[in-house]
Amino acid sequence: MPETLVAREKIQNYLNENNISISDLAVMYNIKKQDLADYLAGRKSNPRGNKLILRIISDYKIR
Repeated sequence: MPETLVAREKIQNYLNENNISISDLAVMYNIKKQDLADYLAGRKSNPRGNKLILRIISDYKIR
């Protein structure tokens, strides 16, 4: 499974800089808050989580 550390860090930085909570993001993507928090922290790694991380990067145009 590909490593997503850099993407996860970029998402977390973006959320902090724009005052977006993990709860709000979880609601927007219709996912449990704890699952999203686990994906972003790297505690849970699976294809669904990787797709979600890539989707967030794409949707918010995070570079």
